[in-house]
Amino acid sequence: MDTQVRKLDYDSIDPEIMKEAGDIIRAGGLVAFPTETVYGLGGDALNPQSSMKIYAAKGRPSDNPLIVHIEERADLYKIAAKVPEKAEKMMDAFWPGPLTLIFQKTDRVPSETTGGLDTVAVRMPSDGIAAAFIRAAGGFIAAPSANVSGRPSTTTAAHVIEDLSGRIEMILDGGQAVIGLESTIVDMSVEPPVILRPGAITKDMMEAVIGPVEIDKAIIAPNSGVKPKAPGMKYRHYAPRADLTIVEGPSDKVVETMNRMAAEAEESGKKVGIIATDETKSRYPHGIVMSLGARSNEEEIAQHLFEVLRKFDDTDVECIFSESFEDAAIGAAIMNRLLKAAGHKVVHV
Repeated sequence: MDTQVRKLDYDSIDPEIMKEAGDIIRAGGLVAFPTETVYGLGGDALNPQSSMKIYAAKGRPSDNPLIVHIEERADLYKIAAKVPEKAEKMMDAFWPGPLTLIFQKTDRVPSETTGGLDTVAVRMPSDGIAAAFIRAAGGFIAAPSANVSGRPSTTTAAHVIEDLSGRIEMILDGGQAVIGLESTIVDMSVEPPVILRPGAITKDMMEAVIGPVEIDKAIIAPNSGVKPKAPGMKYRHYAPRADLTIVEGPSDKVVETMNRMAAEAEESGKKVGIIATDETKSRYPHGIVMSLGARSNEEEIAQHLFEVLRKFDDTDVECIFSESFEDAAIGAAIMNRLLKAAGHKVVHV
């Protein structure tokens, strides 16, 4: 398959390109597109064959539900059987934006899109190209992140080309994703609501709007037999090709331990990578050192995380050692992705 790449300008979105992309979706094809979080791999959410094509293109298990992206809030009521008052308040506060809400689904949504569940995950992105694309494609776009399953999510069109060229019909290039981490996912079909995946919309932000929100801390094992209610809950995600270990503790001890581990790895003949911050990058004499940004700027770190993991894939490093981050605010989302990328391999010092 010849994958077409179309470069777009946010200040003047080409309607002809949007029509072309929409026609591909209506014909049952797949289009990768930018959002404010990461790039998505879009298909017709109401077409079961399109959802199966998404699973096949990603190499993704079909019990891992897809998020349905909408452009008009009114469309939610066509696919959600019940929308609680708390969900209305969440949408008032955070839509359009990086928040996915889970509802009981209507019969319009095929089980292939929901991973066999009777719930549906829905998001309204704030990205202008995403909105124009969803509108051109009929209003309901099923879209996981546009990467091969298990690999770091894509935050640029170049990343999408690397993973999916030849597997899908079109890639819409909107440049670098602004946030760089996938949306927060909250299950609104239960009371109190439960966070299933942390993101840029934090627990504190939500509780200021609707009161108590719980966090699902369960990690579902691949052989558990439990159906995940949200993307990313069950299988290993975001993983670079090299073995990744997180080192957690006071900053000086973390640097000391990572330097010792890096030296030992080099002595054994391994190529080493280091994930640091602007404040610490000069303190690592071993291996290839990459900074995620200033520790004081969590948004910058979030934006660069997947980019740095993919940059290491372009090197010949065999093991990577990473600093940890505060498990608060968006730091919770950063640590969630890092832990999954490392297979929960953490050294405490």
